Amino acid sequence: MRVAQLSWTETAGWAVAPGQRTKADLVFFFGRRKTLACGARYEELRAMYPDAHIVGCSTGGQIRNQDVTDEEVTAAAIRFDATHLRVACEPSPSPDRSRACGEAIGQALTASDLVGVFVLSDGLNVNGSELVAGIISAVGKHVSVTGGLAGDGAEFRETLVGANGPPRKQTVAAVGFYGKSVRIGYGSAGGWDALWPLRQITRSKNNVLFELDGEPALDLYERYIGKEEARGLPGSGLLFPLRIFHPERPDHDIIRTILAVDHTARSMTFAGDVPEGWTAHLMRGNFDRLAAGAAQAARQAVDGGGANGAGDQLAILVSCIGRRLLMGQHTADELEAASAELGPKVPQLGFYSYGEISPHRVSGVCELHNQTMTVTTIAEAADHAGA
Repeated sequence: MRVAQLSWTETAGWAVAPGQRTKADLVFFFGRRKTLACGARYEELRAMYPDAHIVGCSTGGQIRNQDVTDEEVTAAAIRFDATHLRVACEPSPSPDRSRACGEAIGQALTASDLVGVFVLSDGLNVNGSELVAGIISAVGKHVSVTGGLAGDGAEFRETLVGANGPPRKQTVAAVGFYGKSVRIGYGSAGGWDALWPLRQITRSKNNVLFELDGEPALDLYERYIGKEEARGLPGSGLLFPLRIFHPERPDHDIIRTILAVDHTARSMTFAGDVPEGWTAHLMRGNFDRLAAGAAQAARQAVDGGGANGAGDQLAILVSCIGRRLLMGQHTADELEAASAELGPKVPQLGFYSYGEISPHRVSGVCELHNQTMTVTTIAEAADHAGA
């Protein structure tokens, strides 16, 4: 396996590090919505890599090694020795079609030698929990499914996903990795602190939260975050996610972030399901703990990757836009913390997202996460490379 990192700027166009240009089977690319919407970046990559699958999305910031940028398009071109690939793409017209969309993606990719799936999804027109559940129902719980929801900075207007074509809105794409050679590692962690006491979700429907402890959810939420932050909802909600868990499984917690609020119904819509009867914590992060969470995610991915030195590896980092907005200039801290665990020889690519997809650290089953750092490592094992 060989990896070449690329970057694009408006003044210089595409740049490839000297000696890194390689034929590719797969290209990942990430950029801001306004840069990708015209389709030119995809067409340029297609001209450079005519035989590759090319998959990418809009973001809340692009990650390249230990740096985050808004102006560049970042990309990685991967050449495999013995790994086979498939790409699936489906429309995601509305959240209530999310499970069907996931099932279609999973059915297109499922096979006896499927090892892992990397998903890029529209970030605003999906119920991420249902999308993931649909994929898992088709490919099985034994397949590692990772990825993220596309972003649009802090604007929340429109997100774009592309798979072997120019990026489009309301789209979900996924790459399947097949064979005995490929090794997929993954990890996901948060680092948030509780801001209010434990409360019960007393009324909800799918990903819409109506009541906590019998009180309108938005009333309670606004009271805790304060008037100034409440005026900035839903955007300011990125700084105050909910940690939810079934009361009988407190170690199986999931973080949820707000996508929208309804001031009339006094409800909040989240990126994934918030089941009735579950327990909820309002959270807020601090810089040190968020950076430690990023390191933990990278360490989990390294420990679970199982590669033994056949060529390059690639680490794809998907972190939540809420973490970036909260950390500001300290955003580099979480990238540096993750990089220290991955090591200096592993190129890192990724983006800030509206939701992260990764197996849960306790159950091992894929779920939608919010406000986490999620790390996926891709490598090939030496004993199968070139087979």
